[in-house]
Amino acid sequence: MAVLAAVCFAASAQANPDWWSVEWPKTDFEKHIVAFDEIRSGGPPKDGIPSIDDPKFEAADQIKAVADNEPVVGFGVDGDMRAYPLAVLMWHEIVNDTVGGVPVSVTYCPLCNAAVVFDRRVDGKVLDFGTTGKLRNSDLVMYDRQTESWWQQFTGTAIVGEMTGTELKMLPARLESFANFKARAPEGKVLVPNDPGLRRYGVTPYAGYDTSAQPFLYNGRMPENVPPLSRVVKVGDRAWALPLVRSRKRIETADGLIITWTPGQSSAMDHPVIAEGTDVGNVTVQRMGENGLEDVPYGVDFAFAFHAFYPDAEIIAN
Repeated sequence: MAVLAAVCFAASAQANPDWWSVEWPKTDFEKHIVAFDEIRSGGPPKDGIPSIDDPKFEAADQIKAVADNEPVVGFGVDGDMRAYPLAVLMWHEIVNDTVGGVPVSVTYCPLCNAAVVFDRRVDGKVLDFGTTGKLRNSDLVMYDRQTESWWQQFTGTAIVGEMTGTELKMLPARLESFANFKARAPEGKVLVPNDPGLRRYGVTPYAGYDTSAQPFLYNGRMPENVPPLSRVVKVGDRAWALPLVRSRKRIETADGLIITWTPGQSSAMDHPVIAEGTDVGNVTVQRMGENGLEDVPYGVDFAFAFHAFYPDAEIIAN
């Protein structure tokens, strides 16, 4: 498995707020809701994985560098539709953007395959986010540049610092193939690298990860009924194994969720060239609203990550 060499650097560093405070003098380590020994170095330092703070876009119908089956995070507000390719996100993990007038952070943690879009307005402030270089349960720990509080990407909760306990609002977005995005948003825009030569965009440094037996930098409990690096469809604190969704094609829940699966999206964590990855398919999660079917926030995450954050929740596998 080819994992970023930087991710391996200093991976064994111990949790020590006294050491951290040298790099994080503005962070209030007196406030926290998790044990510090749950947080570990992922390798890179603060902002060592650089967020994109001035995103650049091109028209979807002009994009040639993204294959139709490549995964993108599709998101829009009031007709302002944008696609964020995982080929770019996996090298930056956070994009601070404004879509349809709404300040958002589009985030992706490759180690958990967790793609989440957050509204970055909190208590009248607009926050912008960067990477701490830290992981908890193998998941990205973000920080806001206004208070330098630390936030868990998987849940959107501040876990250390002034903002501890605050939760970001998750916004509905789709992890979908580029072809699906273009079909529903032909006038949409696509994130492109500010510097195309900065990283090997289109090639994953995590080749083979989604068929690994063991998650990286994770020593917590594993789910019992599904492989730890299999995918689950997560909605809040509920999850359905992706093979189940794939076999049924459509699942309707008692509380009105409609979960569907169609083919045509490659894994970003399989073949070194993302466009050649195995087909994991497209998932949508919707609920009937006042204007018909409406998207709800969901994830297509690795099972171990869901189990780590929701250890008492069932993963529905049959």
